[in-house]
Amino acid sequence: MMGERTGMQEALFYEFSLEQHVPERHMLRLIDRFVDLAAVRKHLQPFYSDTGRPSIDPELLIRMLIVGYCMGIRSERRLCEEVHLNLAYRWFCRLGLDGAVPDHSTFSKNRHGRFRESDLLRQVFETTVRRCIAEKLVGGESFGVDASLIRADVDRQRAVPGEEGLPPDAAGRAVREYLETLDDAAFGASTPVVPKKLAPTDPAARFTAATPERAFFAYSTNYLIDLDHAVIMDVEATTAVRQAEITAQRRMIERVQDRFDLWPARLAADTAYDDAPNLAWLVDECGIEPHIPVFDKSARSDGTFARSDFRFDHAHDLYICPAGKELRPSQRHSAAPRGQVDQDGFIRYRASKHDCDVCDFRQRCTPNTPARKIMRSVHEGARDLARDLALTDTYATARRQRKKVEMLFAHLKRILKLGRLRLRGPNGAHDEFLLAATAQNLRKMAKLVPSRVAMAAG
Repeated sequence: MMGERTGMQEALFYEFSLEQHVPERHMLRLIDRFVDLAAVRKHLQPFYSDTGRPSIDPELLIRMLIVGYCMGIRSERRLCEEVHLNLAYRWFCRLGLDGAVPDHSTFSKNRHGRFRESDLLRQVFETTVRRCIAEKLVGGESFGVDASLIRADVDRQRAVPGEEGLPPDAAGRAVREYLETLDDAAFGASTPVVPKKLAPTDPAARFTAATPERAFFAYSTNYLIDLDHAVIMDVEATTAVRQAEITAQRRMIERVQDRFDLWPARLAADTAYDDAPNLAWLVDECGIEPHIPVFDKSARSDGTFARSDFRFDHAHDLYICPAGKELRPSQRHSAAPRGQVDQDGFIRYRASKHDCDVCDFRQRCTPNTPARKIMRSVHEGARDLARDLALTDTYATARRQRKKVEMLFAHLKRILKLGRLRLRGPNGAHDEFLLAATAQNLRKMAKLVPSRVAMAAG
């Protein structure tokens, strides 16, 4: 006989356990093993008053933010609603069935106040990195670096021409942060080029046409990862120009060395990082092998000899041409001594006009000038090393593994839904990128480190 419910029968007592209603393989249960916020209160202690009523537990706020970024919940208002309704979210946030969910405005107040002043979000992120190191997920030998554009929360139609500057009535937190970063090498001082358009609501966002789609305002998120398991070692927010990416790379490498005492032997990157001073910094100051393709502009299309046809003699600091003649740093004589390096960091190596006049290769070498000249960067030694490394098997492996950075960016935008920023200003981008990287590292550990249930099943 088919059964039928005749009505709701209320019980006098209920026994309910959140612990029993969260599946063992739920993402938050797997992540919870690696969330260590024991140091949060101690870190924030100097930023709270000793008097007054107790505040909302900062650990609860951080746990709720982790839920939001791990589960792709972009709105804090919606996050509060979801935590109120979802049993797994309540369990992860240690709220129980009757715990009160804080108002969404609490996040803004703490973010712009205590969290930012204490740099708490970076500490939380670095805690996940330390846990990844403890779980043997970080090799520390090969790192990869890259940047990706993230759309800013800006209305493109309200932009103003960049040469006109900000309107006189432009105000707000994002404007103040923009003015504070005008001298920062990762933002205002990264390039002297005036942007084509400026957004009054978020002037630090850069108007960029770096992608095939229509130009838009964006920030760049920069990742430094360990290539063994694609653990994010550091993250940096910058303006959306290539020069800022190099600045971010240096800051991240130095910070990883300082915080975790890790000194990678190799760094894999794309041609955006083949700047000669940057390669010299990696090789000479950090002792890191640059597995970076070098974009060579010395090739010629008219059939004449390229710079690669000339052999450089390091011992005597000169070039040897295909005819066996020497090109030295200077063939000119003047009363006042001049430095060999110009303001752009290049040395001009010149052949003797007498040698070129009688040379059989003149038409293939320098048909339109009296003598052949070659420009060489003062950092060309590092570029030569990068070219030599490009011929090794280790380089080929690093180039394949570097794609893990791009996979992390795809995960960031498609799974965590961070295709567009919700917060404005450099600090807002900084906070969002740190929380997203924290979520990615936690999900990485949940995937790679087996739980007790998985081990028992195996």
